[in-house]
Amino acid sequence: MKQTYISEISKHLGQEITIKGWLYNKRSSGKLGFLEIRDGSGIIQGVVSKKDVSDETWESTEKVTQESSVIITGAPREHPKKPGVYELDIKDLRIVQLAHEYPITPKEHGVEFLMDKRHLWLRSRRQHAILRVRHEIIRAVRDFFDNNGFILCDTPVFTPAACEGTTTLFEVGYFDEKAYLTQSGQLYNEATAAAFGKVYCFGPTFRAEKSKTRRHLTEFWMVEPEVAYAKLDDVMELAENFIGHIVSRVLESRREELNVLERDISKLEKIAPPFPRLQYDDAVKMLQEGHTKGALESRFEWGGDLGSPDETYISSQYDKPVMVHRYPAAVKAFYMEPDPERPDLALCVDVLAPEGYGEIIGGGERASSLELLLNRIQEHGLPEEAFDWYLDLRKYGSVPHAGFGMGIERCVAWLCGLEHVRETIPFPRMLYRLKP
Repeated sequence: MKQTYISEISKHLGQEITIKGWLYNKRSSGKLGFLEIRDGSGIIQGVVSKKDVSDETWESTEKVTQESSVIITGAPREHPKKPGVYELDIKDLRIVQLAHEYPITPKEHGVEFLMDKRHLWLRSRRQHAILRVRHEIIRAVRDFFDNNGFILCDTPVFTPAACEGTTTLFEVGYFDEKAYLTQSGQLYNEATAAAFGKVYCFGPTFRAEKSKTRRHLTEFWMVEPEVAYAKLDDVMELAENFIGHIVSRVLESRREELNVLERDISKLEKIAPPFPRLQYDDAVKMLQEGHTKGALESRFEWGGDLGSPDETYISSQYDKPVMVHRYPAAVKAFYMEPDPERPDLALCVDVLAPEGYGEIIGGGERASSLELLLNRIQEHGLPEEAFDWYLDLRKYGSVPHAGFGMGIERCVAWLCGLEHVRETIPFPRMLYRLKP
């Protein structure tokens, strides 16, 4: 039986079609039944009149339960009072499986209950909207890099050593050795960038931080470009063009979903390059002034890394993402290139999203000197033998190079206006959640 998807319904007005899906909701008014049907591509209201269908079909419409799987035949038409909205005059309804009593009823449920039922919660209108925005962001990410000369080079999930410190690694047994789930594909990106010039990797990453904040997942997806011969200013420009492209695509293709989420689109419409740039020293002054005014509880001191309250305060001063650059080298990863004018600073950048969403991009210029990198590995107490291949990159044609990483889930949370990243991925993994 040929199937028509709800998303393509406007092409079949007045024709008899078949929809295969599930009952989203229903109500009745005497001898009329109103059934909301979803098929994954959209939701449509079907209207069934007792006098126009067989007794068997009418009986099916009365006994069908929420989330029962159904095959429906009928003719779509435009709603008489709502242009662009379509309804389906139902002629036949066949129940494929009569659902048990559905646990997610049309009432308020607690977050923990909904997360326990995440496998079912995904069927809701809100979750559909979020994950369609996520899909569009991922499409935009790939299109941006694919259309700008980058080569996708996948990087390993199992790694022999830490990329950004050993305290946030998931250790796994790897036959007779220890291995770790990747924190980042960046080190391998540096190798492929030396081969292809401009590369990116895109895949799952893992952080074992025991954090319960609204911005953290233990498993998330990250896209990481790396460019040979690039300096810090080059990747800052790349990052702002990249974000501008993503926001533009989501506004162009997913306005309906943003409306479902009641997102203030006017705030996203302001997001276009160039973005404000703020050196770390100036960010410290801004935070200290914020403390003096009573906007921040504790006084921020030079030399510290920015925490969530600090990022929230700084980003609240702008209506675009702000690029904070040149942090103290002591708080950044071992592989960062020092600023030649101030060696105590690293040539790095964090991009903070507006509206309090914090860091969505982190990156910078990588150390290109073999001697410097050896010293850094020793200073951080890292096993040199695990990085022998990485050190080779500084022996055979080393060049300045730079890149960044963007967490997809934080970007989704920002663009959708969500309070927590747990809704940004189909099955979130958090400190106390490994199921479903």
